[in-house]
Amino acid sequence: MKFTFLRWRTEKALRKNKSLRASTPYRKSNLVGIIFSVEDRQKHDDVKEFVRHLEQDGKQVKVLEFLPKKKENYEFLFDFFTIEDLNFWGKINNDTAQKFLETPFDYLFYIDQEPNALVLNLLAQSRAHCRVGRYGEGLEPYFELMISGQGTPHGLIENMYKYTKQLR
Repeated sequence: MKFTFLRWRTEKALRKNKSLRASTPYRKSNLVGIIFSVEDRQKHDDVKEFVRHLEQDGKQVKVLEFLPKKKENYEFLFDFFTIEDLNFWGKINNDTAQKFLETPFDYLFYIDQEPNALVLNLLAQSRAHCRVGRYGEGLEPYFELMISGQGTPHGLIENMYKYTKQLR
């Protein structure tokens, strides 16, 4: 039942969110967000490497991860939220997640191969100027830039980085 309410909240957020959406030239961007679902150690390491690249480019980076049940939070390096933060009415009650979605990122990267309903809810509410994610049918309202392709999270990250660096 709470996932039905979550879906309604997400659809409403997509309609009501009037945040300025634009792609800032990569060189002029300062604040970058990354959101992803924990899967395995390799994905965690790929995200860490991505953060290092962005920081080397002079970006301030904030990361939020969705931690599913029975998954390990490697190194406790990133802020996280869990399914336990979803209340009956489909609202995510987590101060860290709330602060994250209110941050006006120049770019917000969503690094998941398959969409996660909780993360999509945060993307719908996000104040980010340019949301970047993997292409999927029906996901167009959540992103300003979608990257096509199958493969690993590492490949997705590489393509996201490559194409956003080309934005002028």
